[in-house]
Amino acid sequence: MNSNNSFQDTLALIGRVLIAWLFVPSGFGKIMGFAGTAGYIASKGVPLPEVCAAIAIAAELGLGLLILVGWQTRWAALGLGLFTVVITFIFHNYWAVEAAQQGMQKMNFDKNLAIAGGLFALAAWGAGRLSVDGRNPQR
Repeated sequence: MNSNNSFQDTLALIGRVLIAWLFVPSGFGKIMGFAGTAGYIASKGVPLPEVCAAIAIAAELGLGLLILVGWQTRWAALGLGLFTVVITFIFHNYWAVEAAQQGMQKMNFDKNLAIAGGLFALAAWGAGRLSVDGRNPQR
């Protein structure tokens, strides 16, 4: 193994840990506050808020854990990236909020799109060798 590959694999591991750091606790928090999560989703006019809360938990906690350990990473990152894009337009619609909230919502909108970009890059390039997927180079 050359040092360049080792460096790339280490960065891929760090990247996966940092992405999981965002999503896994958020998904766990949604479990612990399920009613509040469903209520917030309902307040945005989203139908079937309990179902959507369960989907959010599965995406954030489930796919976040897959990314953390690096198993089925490309699919997990693609799914979480798509999830992030969809929820960004629903929950950070800065163009439709009062002026006092626009700056914060725009920042969260842009941040979420950047996170989705990182997830799509992870989907394209995979988890690296320091992962469950790394044991099978076909992934």
